[in-house]
Amino acid sequence: MIVVARSDRSVLGSWWWTVDRVLMLGFAILAVIGLILVFAASGPVAIRNNNPATYFVERQAVFLAASIGLMLCASMLSPRGVLRLSLFLLAVFIGLTALTPFGPEVKGAHRWLDFGSFRLQPSEFVKPTLAVVVAWLLARSQGLRGLWPSLLPVCLALAMLARQPDIGMAFVVAAVFGIQLFLAGLGWGWITAAAGAGIAGLWGAYLFYPHFTQRVDGFMDPSQEVYQVDKAMNAVASGGLFGRGPGEGVVKFQLPDAHSDFIFAATAEEFGVITCLALVGLFFFLLSRALRRVSGLHDRFCLLAAGGLAAQFGLQAFINMAVNLNLMPTKGMTLPFISYGGSSLLAFGLSMGLLLALTRRGARLELVR
Repeated sequence: MIVVARSDRSVLGSWWWTVDRVLMLGFAILAVIGLILVFAASGPVAIRNNNPATYFVERQAVFLAASIGLMLCASMLSPRGVLRLSLFLLAVFIGLTALTPFGPEVKGAHRWLDFGSFRLQPSEFVKPTLAVVVAWLLARSQGLRGLWPSLLPVCLALAMLARQPDIGMAFVVAAVFGIQLFLAGLGWGWITAAAGAGIAGLWGAYLFYPHFTQRVDGFMDPSQEVYQVDKAMNAVASGGLFGRGPGEGVVKFQLPDAHSDFIFAATAEEFGVITCLALVGLFFFLLSRALRRVSGLHDRFCLLAAGGLAAQFGLQAFINMAVNLNLMPTKGMTLPFISYGGSSLLAFGLSMGLLLALTRRGARLELVR
């Protein structure tokens, strides 16, 4: 249904006829599906934590409303507005990430800051804003002249993530940076060097972070039983093609983080493999549509920034689902718009709002070199 006339030249009218409404609706549908799945999976976790059964879904509903509102507001920005907001937010959240060592320790890591009843993970907001700022730095100059200044914020973010530690998040940041270097047209020699540096970083993490070593060893050696992965695979097998039915899951009562990191496995138990495949199809549709919009961009900054944001979305979804299916070592990483988590949901609302703004028809940032 048309809600704004084509002749409307207001900010709202211009936004409505230039934004990708199908992509925007797809993200909103994904978030609503996530709310339903959190409702199905979170009851046992809430009860184990001495909370009402609806504790997590009620909080998720609040975060969902805020996330969709944030996505809509961000999607109305001009490319220059996207850049200015990202520069400001990156400075704020890099500063907050620097304070996480003084925050609470959860499962051996310091990734959060407590603000009353809300626990903030600042690094979730560093990811999208860093991708935009890196795109700006790469777009300002061609070739290597754009590479060197972009290395500074990336290395700073990676150092802070390693300090927490959050190896999975660091991997996503580094991988997205490599994708942006490829889109920027750097030679294969530099792309190979960046890939080599990433592999060296993972090897260093394996040597110096015991929890990462254990997870990799557990993945490589099938004889070692990893509790989370074992329960996740049991949940998938228990559900079969069509699932046990909403609320009928049994394995989810023993599955840690069934409402967040392992929600894909909990979904398989209650709704079946068919539903999981449909969810994969929805992610694939949204990513492919976003990439089609990115491929049609002619502005260098918009291309690099939107490409980085789309890559983040796809990478994080792939990693989460691969971990749930024991295709990768265990990593605490949320499924975009699906998993429970205020920071994750708000950050993806911002991220996809920025992506929608950068892929609007006619979006362009005139850079002064």
